[in-house]
Amino acid sequence: MSIAWGSLLVVFIVSFGSAVAVVVLVAFALVALSGRATATTPDSRPALMTAGTGTAVAGVCLVAAAAIVLYGLYIIVA
Repeated sequence: MSIAWGSLLVVFIVSFGSAVAVVVLVAFALVALSGRATATTPDSRPALMTAGTGTAVAGVCLVAAAAIVLYGLYIIVA
């Protein structure tokens, strides 16, 4: 029995990259959704984006993260 180290390395790199991508996309979605919160302190800076833009960015990020997860599940099942 031998181990195909090259294939194992490819699987590791792809799985690590997709895991990081999903985490980053969900984090961006949370940051974009936090733009909807109203500022309560008087010294706070203005928001970088409007509530509608933040919601749209969050939606795109969550759809992309879901697509990555669903494609991974498709590869596992197929």
